Amino acid sequence: LVIFGVTGDLSRKKLMPAVYDLANRGLLPPGFSLVGFARRDWEDQDFAQVVHDAVKEHARTPFREEVWQQLAEGMRFIPGDFDDDHAFEQLRVAVEELDSSRGTAGNYAFYLSVPPKFFPKVVEQLKKHGLAEAPQGSWRRAVIEKPFGHDLDSARELNRIVHEVFDPEQVFRIDHYLGKETVQNILALRFANQMYEPIWNRSYVDHVQITMAEDIGIGGRAGYYDGIGAARDVIQNHLLQLMALTAMEEPIAFDAEALLTEKLKVLKSVRLPEDLGAHTVRAQYAEGWQGGEKVVGYLEEEGIDPKSKTDTYAAVKLEIDNRRWAGIPFYLRTGKRLGRRVTEIAVVFKRAPHSPFDSTATEELGENAIVIRVQPDEGMTVRFGSKVPGTSMEIRDVSMDFAYGESFTESSPEAYERLILDVLLGDANLFPRHQEVEESWKILDPIEAYWDEHGRPAQYRSGTWGPREADEMLARDGRSWRRP
Repeated sequence: LVIFGVTGDLSRKKLMPAVYDLANRGLLPPGFSLVGFARRDWEDQDFAQVVHDAVKEHARTPFREEVWQQLAEGMRFIPGDFDDDHAFEQLRVAVEELDSSRGTAGNYAFYLSVPPKFFPKVVEQLKKHGLAEAPQGSWRRAVIEKPFGHDLDSARELNRIVHEVFDPEQVFRIDHYLGKETVQNILALRFANQMYEPIWNRSYVDHVQITMAEDIGIGGRAGYYDGIGAARDVIQNHLLQLMALTAMEEPIAFDAEALLTEKLKVLKSVRLPEDLGAHTVRAQYAEGWQGGEKVVGYLEEEGIDPKSKTDTYAAVKLEIDNRRWAGIPFYLRTGKRLGRRVTEIAVVFKRAPHSPFDSTATEELGENAIVIRVQPDEGMTVRFGSKVPGTSMEIRDVSMDFAYGESFTESSPEAYERLILDVLLGDANLFPRHQEVEESWKILDPIEAYWDEHGRPAQYRSGTWGPREADEMLARDGRSWRRP
C-alpha cells in the first residue's frame, strides 16, 4: 500500500491505525508493506516512528510488539514533491525491492490522500514511471478520497483524468460511511428478512428523513470548507448514498455490479422539487452555546470571509419517481454546530387508516417509525404504539431498541479497516462508482445554482437543531423534523 500525502490528518488518525488493526487481526499477508510519500526529509525509520505514534494513539486494537515488528520491517518512505521525477523513480525502485524482499508480487494499491488538485499530477507520474501498468497476474489499484469534484463538470474531468491511467474497475472511491456496519446492515435488514420489505413502499411509508448532524464547527478546515459547504461536503456523497441504499430494489446478487445497477436506478429517478425556494434550505451557524462553551458564528471563524455565502447547514426535499416511492418525500439534512453528533435514517410510516379507540385514547400516539442509527451508537429502533398499564384504554409510543454493542461481543471494525481490506481484496461492493458520483452531482448542481442566485444563507444559533426555515419547510407539508 503506497500512501501519498502520508503526513496528513486522515493518514495519521485513520489510515495508519486501520492498517495496524488489520495486521493485528491477522488479515494482512505477512509480506504486506507500507510505503509513505510526502514532502518531508525523513528516513524509513523516521516514518516508522510516525506510524508507531499514530498507531499507539488511534488504533482500535491493543498494541502488540510482535505484530508491530513484522509490519515495521515492510515500511519505506520516499521524500519528494508530486512533480519530482526522481522521487517517483525512487518509489519504483522501492516497490520493486519490496517485491523481491517481501514477496509483494507486483500488487500495489496507491492511496491518494491528497487534495483533488494534485490527482492529475500523481496519476500522470504513476503512468510515466511504469507504476500504473500491472504485469500479467498482478494488480494495481488507485484509491481516491472525496471530494470527487465540486460539480458535474469537474467530477467528469476528474474521472476522465483518472480513467486515462486506471480502468474504472481499478479505481476505488472512498465514502467512509459505506464502510460503517449499520450502513451495510440496511441491506441485510431489508433483504435478509421478510418482515420489513412488504411495507417498505409508498403504500405504508409516509416519508423518510436522513440526518447527518455534527456538533463541531469547521475547526481548522476553513481553507477546505469555505466555498464547498455542507451540501457539497455531505449531501452529494454520504446522504445520497444512504438514500440510494434505503430506496433501492433488491439487487440480483451482493456484488459491485448488481449494487451499482440498483443504486443508479434510484439516483436517476430522483426528482427535484419545482419550487426550490420552498423545499430547500441553506444556513450558517451563528454564535451560541455548545457543550457549555460560548462559540463563535461561522462568519467570525478564523480564515472565513465575513461575506461568505457558504452553507454550514443544508436541507433538501427530494422525491423518487418510480412505482415503489412515487409521491413519498425524502428529507435530507446535514449541518455543523447542531444539537449533537448523530447520523440516522428514519423511515416514518403512515397512521393506521382507522382506529377503533376514541380520540382521547390515542392523542399521545405518534407515527410508527424504523430508525437506523449509523453513529455514534450503532443500532436500530422501532417505534410503535402500546397500551399504557391501567384501567382505561390509553395508547402511547414505545421503542424497541437493538444496539450493536449489546447484541455482538466483538467491537465493530472502523470503516477504514473494512475499506482498506476490500481494496486489497479487490472487492468493490462498498465503493461508489464514477456513474453514481456524476448522477449525484446532477441532483445537487441545480440546487447549488439556485442558491447562488438567491440571497444569503439563513442563520441558526450554534447548539440548536438548525434554522427556523428548515422547520417551516416541513411544516408546509404537515410534518416535522425528528429530534434525534
